[in-house]
Amino acid sequence: MDWAITGGQVLRDGRLEVGALRLAEGRVAPDGVGGRGFDARGLLVLPGLVDIHGDAHERCLQPRPGIGFAPRLALRDAATQLLGLGITTAYLGITLSWEPGLRSLESWRGLMAALEAARPAIDLRVHLRFEADNLAALPDALADIAAGRVHLVGFNDHTPAILKKLGNPKEVAKYAGRAGLAPEAFIALAEDVAARRPEVPEARARLAAAAAARDLPMLSHDDASPADRALFRGLGARICEFPMAEAVAEAARAAGDAVVMGAPNVVRGGSHLGWASAAPLAERGLVTVLASDYHWPALLEAPFAMARRGRMSLAEAWALVSANPAAAAGLEDRGSLTPGQRGDVVVVDPAGPAVVAVFCGGALAHLGAGGAARLV
Repeated sequence: MDWAITGGQVLRDGRLEVGALRLAEGRVAPDGVGGRGFDARGLLVLPGLVDIHGDAHERCLQPRPGIGFAPRLALRDAATQLLGLGITTAYLGITLSWEPGLRSLESWRGLMAALEAARPAIDLRVHLRFEADNLAALPDALADIAAGRVHLVGFNDHTPAILKKLGNPKEVAKYAGRAGLAPEAFIALAEDVAARRPEVPEARARLAAAAAARDLPMLSHDDASPADRALFRGLGARICEFPMAEAVAEAARAAGDAVVMGAPNVVRGGSHLGWASAAPLAERGLVTVLASDYHWPALLEAPFAMARRGRMSLAEAWALVSANPAAAAGLEDRGSLTPGQRGDVVVVDPAGPAVVAVFCGGALAHLGAGGAARLV
């Protein structure tokens, strides 16, 4: 079905102006008439949100430590939540770790199978967050990359931080609960994993080569220094995700890398870990992409929070959550409302902000409060 979305403020060419948007054959069409109508008066008509890293699906899989649900159910509910928040392209940040339980190889395999069977309205993609020390899972990761089941490769390395916390019973209990192990067993496992640390560089190189062979975008996570960023750039990772210091973001941008930080950081007014604050870095051009990280609703809220700060317009801030992440991920067919682009559109009531309607691939995929009354 073709659509004519009329009367709203449409984001085009970096400006919000009252006009009409036509969707035909799944794409943004040139101006014209025809199609079923949607009355967007008083609303914003924006490119769909592109989430380059969101791992809130973990709470659909395991809402409480040790309490799990089938991947099929988790993905169904995750897709529903994402749609309701205007996210039309979602890279699920799936961690493949040496830890048992939620982030295990078994869980990874279950999610891969469920994704193959799923037919969600939104474009669900896989951001493989590969833990550096997970050497036993490397064959699965390489096979899934080669088979086209992975769309973004992330180099993670949380093991050193975990090892530093093994003397803290509270922290050990958190990790052990997520893994479904007794604290003593988790400590023993972590120490065994650390013993194979010298094998990590070769495994990283193999992972990078596999991603390059499929022309997949790569990113490094939690770079602590410009040297870290340079190391991963040398492997082909041109996205710097969650730099731990301003100097890292500066080095990344100087080299032309995309820099990702969390939308929750913007909405909450700073990092919950005490790291760099995303909003001022975005205003200086040092952060180019915002991702939902652990909280999907923050991705919709963040551009409005940026605009309220008064240094970026809403149109400029929207690029952080749509055009820029699409470009960083190599998705040239989305992120704007120019003719020929994929028909991914979110219609937003700015008073909330609240999602009134979502179109995915030119099809109406979600109606929020009051949305049905606007169909004409």
